[in-house]
Amino acid sequence: MRSLTRDNSVTSRKLAPGTLARIARYAAPYKRDLSVFMVLIVVDAVIGTLTPLIFREIINKGILGNRPGLVTGLALLVAGLAVFTAGLSLAERYFSARVGEGLIYDMRARVFEHVQRMPLAFFTRTQTGALVTRLNNDVLGAQQAFTGTLSSVVSNVISVTLVLIVMFALSWQITLASLLILPVFVLPARWMGRRLQTITRESYALNAKMNTTMTERFNVSGALLVKLFGRPDDEAGTFRDRAGRVRDIGITSAMYSRILFVALMLTASLATALVYGWGGRMAAQGALDVGTIVALTAYLARLYGPLTALSNVQVDVMTALVSFERVFEVLDLPPMIDDKKDAKDLPPVARSLEFDDVHFTYPTADEVSLASLEDVAKLEHTAGQEVLHGVSFRAEPGQLIALVGPSGAGKTTISHLVARMYDVKSGAVRIGGHDVRDVTLASLRGAIGVVTQDAHMFHETIRSNLLYARPEATEEELTVALRGAQILDLVQSLPDGLDTTVGDRGYRLSGGEKQRLALARLLLKQPAIVILDEATAHLDSESEQAVQRALKKALEGRTSLVIAHRLSTIRDADAILVIEDGRVVESGRHEDLLARDGVYAELYRTQFQRLEALEVAAD
Repeated sequence: MRSLTRDNSVTSRKLAPGTLARIARYAAPYKRDLSVFMVLIVVDAVIGTLTPLIFREIINKGILGNRPGLVTGLALLVAGLAVFTAGLSLAERYFSARVGEGLIYDMRARVFEHVQRMPLAFFTRTQTGALVTRLNNDVLGAQQAFTGTLSSVVSNVISVTLVLIVMFALSWQITLASLLILPVFVLPARWMGRRLQTITRESYALNAKMNTTMTERFNVSGALLVKLFGRPDDEAGTFRDRAGRVRDIGITSAMYSRILFVALMLTASLATALVYGWGGRMAAQGALDVGTIVALTAYLARLYGPLTALSNVQVDVMTALVSFERVFEVLDLPPMIDDKKDAKDLPPVARSLEFDDVHFTYPTADEVSLASLEDVAKLEHTAGQEVLHGVSFRAEPGQLIALVGPSGAGKTTISHLVARMYDVKSGAVRIGGHDVRDVTLASLRGAIGVVTQDAHMFHETIRSNLLYARPEATEEELTVALRGAQILDLVQSLPDGLDTTVGDRGYRLSGGEKQRLALARLLLKQPAIVILDEATAHLDSESEQAVQRALKKALEGRTSLVIAHRLSTIRDADAILVIEDGRVVESGRHEDLLARDGVYAELYRTQFQRLEALEVAAD
């Protein structure tokens, strides 16, 4: 009956060419297990067909023939077949689990590995929930193609075929009459199934909204926002409304499902009454024996269930195949940023950084994403505007280059191009004279360390977050990194020390503590090039001083690209680049730029006048 509740619209969907061949390739490693599984299903179906015939012999030749020994022997045979069938069932489940769980493992691992290789633009557009659904629900749906749909179709086809052959051989009149009753159940059931499909889709949508609400409100940022705006009661009311609708749908769905079940049982009971009534009259007239009536009644139970399932087999098969296709859809989206075939490792001595006439435009949606992962009907194809226009500069090994300018000028975009989060439209980004597109991503990103203004921490221990930079680091190396980041004393003062859990996104730590921990992670990595994207932008004066001391250690002897909002922090930079509208409009040292009295000087005066005004207001 479950197939009756599935969405029939799936049958109108056209599969991508080659889908079946790809599914076969995924199943190839499990060919032996699948073959054994199919054999077990066939044997089980055959044994199920034999049992009612044995009942017939027990009644006709054993009981009515007054042969107790035959009755005992045949009863023992039935018992033996029951034990054998139980063993078959366990074996079927074992091989089903081997194939199903193996497929889940293979597909999840492939999808996860593939998604990890996708560019940053992919994650800025994709709904996380939709992506997780592909990794969970659709992979499970694909697994059902083998462990559920395939076994069900094979078993039902064999069972129905054998049962009908035997039933027609026993009494074609009663068998035909029993089949004529079936549409009385199937036709209304199909209508009710469509109703169930509608409310099931609504239930899924409402559950998704509830999950989104919980995900957004149950993290630290969401919970803080709700509390600060005094909206807990409103949120609870909204959630109760949605949960109430899900409850109402659940009740309706349960009643429809029960009606379907009761209708099937009623149809089977009517058919049983038909067999006993008509068959009984024929037996009384000597046209049919009693054992045959009992056998026909037993076969009815093995006929109606499989026939009902097979009536919707197209939906079952297409649902499973579409799940495969949705997984393949993600796997077929090529990573926009990948290694060239002849890519070489970046030499460890490469430390200079050069931008050579770099032009850049962010990729369009259809280049990096899928409509189904963005919850839109169609992806945008319009090319974006160019955001960097002929950016050129060079940082020699060990130099500190600062990027300043208004928000949206292109500073962070420049930093992303260094680590090759995106590829340039034209021009080149070089490290040690090597174009970043010509070296392996692993060696490139191994040479670069980045700390942003909101450094991400996993909901794990301090130790785990540090070891993410270098898993093989020793205890002594962890201590040296923490000392260099000016946070060793704090970590040692904690009851659990390095084994202290930092909480969701590191929220158990203050902003300054989290930044220093991020710097410790950077020091542990020991990169040749360091990128700091407004690493002190949101810190108070005390925290900023501690972080600045840590930064001095982190930048020592390393080529550095520093994006700064507070101009006071980059006075000693070897060169300051003023970025405006995607262009380098000024460059030079702090004193030289002030002397030019240009954009930088204006930014500097504006910032310090604001600080003076704040100090006066504070007094």
